[in-house]
Amino acid sequence: MSLVLGVALFALALLISIAWHELGHMWAAQATGMKVRRYFVGFGPTLWSTRRGETEYGVKAVPLGGFCDIAGMTPHEELTDDERARAMYAQPTWKRLVVLAAGPMQNFILGFALVVILGLGWGLPIIGDHPVYAKSVECVATSTDAKGVPVDCTGPAPAAQAGVQVGDQILAVDGHQVTGPADMVQQVQKSTGSVVLTVERDGQQMDLTVPVTQVQRMVAGEGDTLAPAEVGAIGVGLDTQYVNEYDIVTVWGGALSFTGDIFKETFKALISLPTKVVGLWHAVTGGERAADSPVSVVGASVLGGQAVEHGYWDMFFGLLLSVNFFLGAFNLIPLLPLDGGHMAIAIFEKIRNTLRRWRGKIPAGPVDYYKLLPITYAVVVVMGGFMLLTVTADVINPIKVF
Repeated sequence: MSLVLGVALFALALLISIAWHELGHMWAAQATGMKVRRYFVGFGPTLWSTRRGETEYGVKAVPLGGFCDIAGMTPHEELTDDERARAMYAQPTWKRLVVLAAGPMQNFILGFALVVILGLGWGLPIIGDHPVYAKSVECVATSTDAKGVPVDCTGPAPAAQAGVQVGDQILAVDGHQVTGPADMVQQVQKSTGSVVLTVERDGQQMDLTVPVTQVQRMVAGEGDTLAPAEVGAIGVGLDTQYVNEYDIVTVWGGALSFTGDIFKETFKALISLPTKVVGLWHAVTGGERAADSPVSVVGASVLGGQAVEHGYWDMFFGLLLSVNFFLGAFNLIPLLPLDGGHMAIAIFEKIRNTLRRWRGKIPAGPVDYYKLLPITYAVVVVMGGFMLLTVTADVINPIKVF
């Protein structure tokens, strides 16, 4: 039952995010003097509606999105006499850009609010490299038992003799920046003779030369099977940090920094989308589903439901804020029918008319959207196909977190 409730709750949160996006367009259009005919949540047959002023508000039967109908988004619409002067395409460029950007901005605002909630409630996950600390300095066992557990040992710890102390943050091994505990272990294991650890202690960095002891350990070989091998060891037990915790005062700086990281990761995700098609097709046809492959609304809702089922509300909010940042950024792509496509047209018209004015010519008319229909249809087909592929993958071969 908790899974079903979680899935429904996450799906509702996604619907609210989309409705919030459309509210941004509506509020900005009304504030800049444009006419908003309709604001609806959902598609299909109308379940309920009411009229306030010149705008009809309502809910439709299919809860898969929403829309804001602004008079004159393109010059091909039929307009009444009072709408013609307020048509969106006839407004100054800055007004058009404000209205078009307001939708994605709403998603970014909601995403930031969710970041603050996540930071106060559970802390913010560290994106990228995880800091590594010396949890202990101990003697080096020369071998392991049949289960791969190091045998008892005695004697001095090489790391301690070199000056490593519990609590030191280990920044690098022989100049290689450490990205996490596994990375440090790997760097030490392939070393011989000695390694230079760059550590930070009380705000000061120092280099410590640590002798490496050759020992027998069980390491992963081909096919991830464990096999005995001779590797290097220095006698340091490791700890790491995955989350930064905040209070009501410090959360704002942390939220800003985390939001910057999210923007970077979102940009990377958008750039890599075309490269994910092969992996998704492979997952649909029986191959392994990559953990970093894109998910559809269906997949995201199931993951959100599973997070609720297992009590991981931090994962729930993390997924939701990631979706909002992605939704906002995706809509800024300069392709029709996305907001970014309409923004690109508005900017093109401004630049074109400025150049014409410099040459003593009158401004040209609005861009003919009909001439852009082939490109628009192509974008819709590609996006629709990608969406269908992700939904199919989420149904046939979903990403498993738990």
